[in-house]
Amino acid sequence: MKRLPVLQVWLLSFVLCTAAAAISFKHLDIPLAVHFWSAGRLLSPMGEALGAGIVLLLEALVVLVLVITRVVRGHLSPLGEALAIACLSSISTYGINAEVLKPFFGVPDPLAMMAGARHAFHFLMGSARSSFPSGHMVLAGAFAGVFMRLYRASVWPLTALLLIAAALLVVGVWHFVSDVIEGAFVGVSAGLLAGEAWIVHSKGAGW
Repeated sequence: MKRLPVLQVWLLSFVLCTAAAAISFKHLDIPLAVHFWSAGRLLSPMGEALGAGIVLLLEALVVLVLVITRVVRGHLSPLGEALAIACLSSISTYGINAEVLKPFFGVPDPLAMMAGARHAFHFLMGSARSSFPSGHMVLAGAFAGVFMRLYRASVWPLTALLLIAAALLVVGVWHFVSDVIEGAFVGVSAGLLAGEAWIVHSKGAGW
């Protein structure tokens, strides 16, 4: 069977994810947020413990340790290189999402929606605290995407972990379904691109 070019696969994924997010936005987001509202309040302490700021801090510390190791030893193992690229991809993609995509789409989060905000796109009126796309899924997806590209055997285990994370975000009412769909797409796309760029770089010159 002839394999589709990478760009065609990405475009097909984009169309499917966008369609799934649009359907969820219209038909699933509000009903599921209302359904899980009580359970979500019980899970809120977990959200504080695993907030994006904590994850970003941990990733930054990992990168710092790896950089120091690189300076002291003169090299990193392939796994260490992959971990550094994954953390940097995750951090940078999260920043773009928080400062560009979320303000552009301007979708209120579930808490604001339950308080009376309209679940709709308010283009160019959002902030880093807006809901769409999910920053948590961008963080996780970008990290996972690097390993998916560099270590093909990790694709299915990481996909399963991303699905679990997405379910927790919805059940915990931290995000709508449409948020996690697009957040995962943006994050994984960025991670795959970073992994591919690292492969191209490594073939030319080592780090």
